[in-house]
Amino acid sequence: MALALVLAERGLFTATPNPRVGCVIVRDDQVLGEGWHERAGAPHAEAEALADARAKGFDVSGATMYVTLEPCNSHGRTPPCVDAVLDAGIARVVAAMADPNPVQAGSRERLRAGGVRVDVGLCEEAAHAQNVGFVSRMTRGRPWVRTKLAASLDGRTALVSGESRWITGSDARADGHRWRARACAIVTGIGTVRSDDPELTVRAVTTPRQPLRVVVDRHAETPAEARVLAGGHALVVTTGARNARWPSSVESLALPDGEGRIDLRALMRELAKRGCNEVHVEAGARLNAALLDAGLIDELLLYLAPSLIGDPARGLFERATPLATLGERVSLEWTSTASIGCDLRIVARVVSANGEAP
Repeated sequence: MALALVLAERGLFTATPNPRVGCVIVRDDQVLGEGWHERAGAPHAEAEALADARAKGFDVSGATMYVTLEPCNSHGRTPPCVDAVLDAGIARVVAAMADPNPVQAGSRERLRAGGVRVDVGLCEEAAHAQNVGFVSRMTRGRPWVRTKLAASLDGRTALVSGESRWITGSDARADGHRWRARACAIVTGIGTVRSDDPELTVRAVTTPRQPLRVVVDRHAETPAEARVLAGGHALVVTTGARNARWPSSVESLALPDGEGRIDLRALMRELAKRGCNEVHVEAGARLNAALLDAGLIDELLLYLAPSLIGDPARGLFERATPLATLGERVSLEWTSTASIGCDLRIVARVVSANGEAP
């Protein structure tokens, strides 16, 4: 299963909107075939592993299949993997986790009815972590939302003037591009567009796919020449009419919340409908706080630089209403810490927040 998880990782940047899945077929401690799912429409990991075994001249009847997600049971762009497993004569399937997609229900029952032993739950936590966005979309109807922040050690993201380039080093910025690459959409706000004019594209790593670029801009003030709009594949979310100056390749969507702001929950539901599993946020303190207050941030990706800025300066979350007590604070759970060049990377999950819990 450890090998299957390594194989699944190869689809980190490409498998979306499908889950990342790896598969290994074994008999008598010998690996007969292995495979992974590369992209939607391509063969699934089980089919790839079976094809690999056939290409090597192995008969897989009576063998054990280790797969990071239970085999699919419906016909989409490709045939059901349950059929392929039964046809191949596999004796046992060990799946790291159950498929949260209700469309795939019944796969275990069909396999067992066909004489296949099925076990689920080996390395489940690791498999879930690989597909946290897919699980979120299937079970909550919204993507997994990760906000990326770069700050000094005292939690300052920019000077009062807005100057922020660069608080962290080049290694941290390159690492941030890997996190961009695994996301389906990158979200920012009009304030960040005005101050930084970011491209929000993946550049530091090789990937055949660019995430959708989303700008939260309630008054449709994003300049037509903004780099985030260049080349299309961009969505500007407003509370009203489209800016007539925007290029025709730029999509706009009005999602008012009835109080003059953008309905951020509706935005996340819309992105889920578009097949977005993971959403990567690179925004300012106000949008970050709005997402946090709406209960929409699941995970923080924080890069801390070995420097101090002090006040006055901009912080991480500018909340509209100050907390009355410390009991109202948002609690986090450390996931990982690592040195990235001269900086420190912290990944932490939100365990309690106002609104919907992760």
